[in-house]
Amino acid sequence: MDLHSQIESILFVASKPLSARQIAKALRQKTADVELALEDLKAKYNQPASGLRILHEGENYQMATNPDNSAAIDLFIKDEAAGELTKPQLETLTVIAYRGPITRPELEQIRGVNCAIILRNLLMRGLIDEHEDEKKVLPVYSLSMEAVRHLGVNSASELPDYSTLHKHEHLENALQNVEARSK
Repeated sequence: MDLHSQIESILFVASKPLSARQIAKALRQKTADVELALEDLKAKYNQPASGLRILHEGENYQMATNPDNSAAIDLFIKDEAAGELTKPQLETLTVIAYRGPITRPELEQIRGVNCAIILRNLLMRGLIDEHEDEKKVLPVYSLSMEAVRHLGVNSASELPDYSTLHKHEHLENALQNVEARSK
C-alpha cells in the first residue's frame, strides 16, 4: 500500500496532531520516509483550491480544513448542531454508550460509515467526551456525564441490557478486525 495514502488516512482519522515518529511507528516505517511523504502531502494539500491543509508546527502534523472555508463550515456545523439528534447520531451515541471508551476507527467498523462529523456534533452538544488512552494512538470517546444525567442513570453500565450488549459477540468480532489491521 502507498505510504502517502496511509499517512493521509491516519491524519484524516486522528483528531489530534501527530509527530512523524508516531506515524512511522504506527506504519512500521522509517521516520525519514514518513517525513518526506508528509512534505509531499503538504505540497499537495496546501494549495488555494484545496479544501484541506496539512498543518505543521514543531514536530507535529495535523490535517485541517482550509481557513478560507470557515464561513461555509460554520453554517454547516450550526445546521448540524441545531435541533434533535438524527438517527445516525443516535446510533453513534448508542454505540459509544454501550462500547465506550472506543476509538473512531472502532466506531466506524461497527457502524460501517465515517463518523467524523457525527462525533464532532456529539462533542459540541456535550453528549460525549474525548480523551487520550495511552494504549491507543488515537483518542477514545465515551459517554459524557451530561449524557448520563439526561439518561437518568448513574453510569452507562446501568443502561438496559448493558452487560449483554457491551460484550456482544458480533461487536467483539468487529473490534478484533480493527485490532488485527492495526498490527
